[in-house]
Amino acid sequence: MMGHMNPLADTILKNCPPLAPLPTDAEAKLNKLSGIKAVLFDVYGTLFVSGSGDVGTAAATDTAEALTQALVVSGFEGKMEQAGLIGKDMLKAEILEWHKAGREAGADCPEVEISKVWKKIIDALRHTGTLKPAEIDFDQIRRLGLEYECRVNPVFPMPGSSETIARIKEKGMALGIVSNAQFYTPLLFSAFFERSVENCGFDPECCIWSYKELKAKPSTALFPKAGKFLQQNHGIELHETAYVGNDMLNDIYCAKEAGCQTVLFAGDKRSLRMRENDERCLAIEPDAVVTSLPQLLEIL
Repeated sequence: MMGHMNPLADTILKNCPPLAPLPTDAEAKLNKLSGIKAVLFDVYGTLFVSGSGDVGTAAATDTAEALTQALVVSGFEGKMEQAGLIGKDMLKAEILEWHKAGREAGADCPEVEISKVWKKIIDALRHTGTLKPAEIDFDQIRRLGLEYECRVNPVFPMPGSSETIARIKEKGMALGIVSNAQFYTPLLFSAFFERSVENCGFDPECCIWSYKELKAKPSTALFPKAGKFLQQNHGIELHETAYVGNDMLNDIYCAKEAGCQTVLFAGDKRSLRMRENDERCLAIEPDAVVTSLPQLLEIL
């Protein structure tokens, strides 16, 4: 059991009170999926209720106040309100800069590594005298990144998530994740379930996190990588794999393109993305639709 030995897990629990999903008008379509030997999940808006509906780097809610608070509790010193104001604009600009550089380097949908982004912002705020100069401390930078994320994108386990994961594992299926994520995303499992991702039953090699790949969904690179390890470690093909996610483009379209069977999770209004204006999503349908995670057990 990991849990509370990790100070970052404590930060998550302290900042993320219970958050219930908001009902949607979607109807469950509990079509049985045949020949499934593995299940891959999305994280934000599927396994966890997400206040902004997606990982915070994609959220538009970044406020100066959230950043000021995060800087203070992480132990930075200086002109804190000013640092929050300037810093939030720097964050937006820096993420755009990373995306541009990633595209120039050939990534179809670039992803940032958020702790490096925060390091650059702290360096700049110290350089201009907004924050007091100090030695760079990576634990402090990671704490800042997480404190800010919890404020702009609080999360809480989706009802039935840990039980559903455990029940699928009991059926003898391989488990993995394909998620837009940052370093703190795997920590959600340690914080709320008191177990690492691996101890929850996921194969770590079949867990593809965007920040490690520097590519984000809807990049075409992520699902084939999960497929490679499903094949290598378990002898399972993507057509024998169900992918569960809440976004018709990032999840259903991408997983279908890679050859997975697909389940749309339509259990939370905050995160359900139907993408009705995206031509890639017009001609496709998920193989099944669930409005709560335990419904997965009826269709697998």
